[in-house]
Amino acid sequence: MLKRYQKNMNMLSVEDIQKVNQTKVCVIGCGGLGGYVIESLARLGFETITAVDKDVFDETNLNRQIYSNRRTIGLPKAQVTKKFIKNINTRCNINTMTLAYDSRLGKKIIKNHDIVVDAVDNIETKLLLEQDCEDLNIPLIHGAIGGWYGQLAIVMPGSRIISKVYADNDSGVEIELGNPSFTPAIVANMMVAEVLKLTLNKDEALINKLLTINLLDYQHNIIEFKNKD
Repeated sequence: MLKRYQKNMNMLSVEDIQKVNQTKVCVIGCGGLGGYVIESLARLGFETITAVDKDVFDETNLNRQIYSNRRTIGLPKAQVTKKFIKNINTRCNINTMTLAYDSRLGKKIIKNHDIVVDAVDNIETKLLLEQDCEDLNIPLIHGAIGGWYGQLAIVMPGSRIISKVYADNDSGVEIELGNPSFTPAIVANMMVAEVLKLTLNKDEALINKLLTINLLDYQHNIIEFKNKD
């Protein structure tokens, strides 16, 4: 076993790590959630990652986005992310796409991946991701944050969790509450834990379940969803 993965041992077996190495993950969004997700995936040993984001870093990102600093302002988020990741894990094959996830290109972007991660900040794209993953039979790790609050789920094809959660909403709570430095980091790493559980077929994975988190008073709730008929 490579020395870089030795601290993952005991919790993970050699066979587990090899499975992680071989799993292909596509992360849509390289900002508040996505940056932390991609870094943790690379450190865990996911060696094939696709990072998708059309935006560049700006000053408003400095309060929370892990790869945002005064030197990266104005640079494409996906390209900056790749540079940082290659310095963390040279074995990680990170493919970057500096473009928007839309109905024209979406399925082409996510096909041939084992897991897709929703780290986007708008409901329209989340809904499109859910539909595309369902059509391609790919599990989707959903995440959303706003202020003290966050949520995450493993959306299996047919469960339509995102459609149900956002049925009466046209914007996320982050529009009103903003996001501090700690909420993205916490929720993103919980999302990575779910990627790992799903990869290793752990019974404890949040499959078709939505976990809501309140970091103000540390309340949480799990809501279970069933696949559509």
